[in-house]
Amino acid sequence: MTTARKGVVYLVGAGPGDPELLTVRAVRLLETADLVLHDDLVPSSVLALIHAGAAVESVGKRCGRARITQQAINAMLVEEARKGLSVVRLKSGDPMVFGRAAEELDALREAGIPAVVVPGVSAVFAAAASLQTPLTDRRSASRLILATGSHAEGKQAPPLWQGMLPDEATLAVYMPGRNFAATGAELLANGMDATIPVVAVSRAGQPEQSVVMGRVGTMHALEPGHAPVLLLVGRALEDVVSGKIAVDQGLRPLLAELS
Repeated sequence: MTTARKGVVYLVGAGPGDPELLTVRAVRLLETADLVLHDDLVPSSVLALIHAGAAVESVGKRCGRARITQQAINAMLVEEARKGLSVVRLKSGDPMVFGRAAEELDALREAGIPAVVVPGVSAVFAAAASLQTPLTDRRSASRLILATGSHAEGKQAPPLWQGMLPDEATLAVYMPGRNFAATGAELLANGMDATIPVVAVSRAGQPEQSVVMGRVGTMHALEPGHAPVLLLVGRALEDVVSGKIAVDQGLRPLLAELS
């Protein structure tokens, strides 16, 4: 049985927010760690699984505004592990998908601190499951492309996508920003077909999940829900956007009942 070991840092995926989607290993670490440093987007229902004797601190960064810098988080991980504490760095989704895990792992390696990565259910998988829409299908969609609209400070942001999006590809954009009009205009200007379906899922897999949908050419009319938001683009979403697969607010009570 997994228990948090002294002097070790665990980068743990909290999944999309439903505590029942945590891995068994993640739960056992939350039940035994000395210190948990968590993202802002990790909900209280997940934090409730941390045992009463643990120290808990939010080290989140929201909408580009950081209460604490990434360098300070790296230093905290090293310092607390050197004190002999077992440390869980609890990250929304999966630590290795747009979770800045590389920077934390680099700091831990440089300091000689042992680290363990525990995967989590990423938002793209929670969104596909709640929509009951595979993002890959051997009959039509053979590629899933993960991208982010968020980039390191001072780095020139590349175009979200250039050229036509192949019919067999689905593009999943993490942290797409809230200006969907600008995003749609950029995609069109860079050559994407205006008729390609788009679905924006807010708080995927949580009881308060919300979904808005349209097409690349009508993104200016879409208002994203509360963060975190995942933007899905591709022909694989056609049945959702056309209404063949019903996505309505009846999903919320069902998720709440299952949570």
